[in-house]
Amino acid sequence: QVQLVESGGGLVQPGGSLRLSCAASRSAFRFYAMAWYRQAPGKQRELVAGITSGGSTNYADSVKGRFTISRDNTNITVHLQMNSLKPEDTAVYYCNAGSPAHGWWGQGTQVTVSS
Repeated sequence: QVQLVESGGGLVQPGGSLRLSCAASRSAFRFYAMAWYRQAPGKQRELVAGITSGGSTNYADSVKGRFTISRDNTNITVHLQMNSLKPEDTAVYYCNAGSPAHGWWGQGTQVTVSS
């Protein structure tokens, strides 16, 4: 059964903004670290941003100052606010809970930054 569902992807012009959301199906996910990863064609999947159960965050150098990760424990949802988007941000964005090796993954949502 699907436990993580991403939404909010789409087509946006360079310099624009998008807000991604990841909704969890079980309340227990509020105790897990959550993260956003992305994978562009021909590239390995990379960590974009992570957030612990306590709210501590970390970001890839390529998105620092532009992206913000947050979590809403009431709705068991994690968000990724993406500003000043660049064409190189184009990728499928995936939500992860727990850990990349032993946790759960969402199905992904496509983000395309293009004129």
